[in-house]
Amino acid sequence: MNRKKIFFGLSIFLFLGACTAPTAMLGPAYTFTSTGSVAQAGLNYGSNQLITSYTGKTPIKNLEEITSKSLSLEKNIQKQTLESEDFYQLVKTKIESNRGKIKLVNQ
Repeated sequence: MNRKKIFFGLSIFLFLGACTAPTAMLGPAYTFTSTGSVAQAGLNYGSNQLITSYTGKTPIKNLEEITSKSLSLEKNIQKQTLESEDFYQLVKTKIESNRGKIKLVNQ
């Protein structure tokens, strides 16, 4: 009886294996094995499918897009800071004050 179940399971797996993406169930399978909760694994899979159908991208692609936007925004803020007039004046006054201190030390 047990061999029939194994044979039946493997034959279904072989015939229906190409119906879905092979990696689509890796996340929920890992969740199930680590937590033991079928509900949590189902919620994981369902939320991933919902996000993919709503945005057209996988959750990982969405995360990459969000982080790349925040990094480019951060770079623009740094560039604006370095090119600002206030930063220029601050550096100029610090250089002048340090020159004065160096002249006093060298005398």
